[in-house]
Amino acid sequence: MQDALAYCAELVRAADLDRFIATLFAPAERRGALHALYAFNVEVARVRDVAREALPGEIRLQWWSDVVNRERDGEASANPVASALLSSMEAYQLRPQTLIDLIEARRFDLYDDPMVGLGDLENYARQTSSSLIALAARILGSVLGGVGCETAAASAGIASGIAGILRAFPVHVARGQLYVPVDTLERHGVRLSDVFAGRSSAGLEAALAELRHHARRHLATAGVQIKEVPREALPAFLPLALVRPSLDRLERASPFAAKEISPWRRQWLIWRAARNPVLIAG
Repeated sequence: MQDALAYCAELVRAADLDRFIATLFAPAERRGALHALYAFNVEVARVRDVAREALPGEIRLQWWSDVVNRERDGEASANPVASALLSSMEAYQLRPQTLIDLIEARRFDLYDDPMVGLGDLENYARQTSSSLIALAARILGSVLGGVGCETAAASAGIASGIAGILRAFPVHVARGQLYVPVDTLERHGVRLSDVFAGRSSAGLEAALAELRHHARRHLATAGVQIKEVPREALPAFLPLALVRPSLDRLERASPFAAKEISPWRRQWLIWRAARNPVLIAG
């Protein structure tokens, strides 16, 4: 199992450095389970990139669903991420249904169907980003926090999920995907053909600004709710410290331009939030 956990740690370090850094502020005995959870998330989040086509992607996601449902224990034992995840699920009583819902939400990634409405986007963020925070908080002992921790995770996940989608807007558009809700674009008079042609407009900028405002509202709500989160669970929320700076950066850039925060600044923002939890939500 130690080899499997080490593999998960390296995978998270390479593919999800923000969360890897956040785990450094968790108790050493809990980091292995966090690495297993985040490595699982890496695997299902990158299915489209790995599979290239929808059918192989569906097969991969179904395999992970079977693993979580304990229907492929033999195969899972040979997969370091799967074996570490199952061990962590048992050790920390992680709800299989939460993981299944996360996998199901990722099926949207496999296709080019656009996100229809803001409610659909929020549900996607809840099932992916929010659930990941809630599961990590449980590993960290948030069972003491009860419902309050899950409530904070919901708001935090929506804020970070929307911010991540806005950052990835140029990448998604380049491969024919659209996570920005169609109803939001239509309300501002934006034609999908213009978006996929890479043509910016006042309407598109207004639609993206509306989403940034929505993310900020959830971030502000999360900031209030996090005050009630048990201190031992806070490392699960540390990546949220990147949301406000990301949104600020998005406001100053073209919709189709890359706008990532530099790696050293990302590390500093997480470190600063770990030292002063008030800064987690900006």
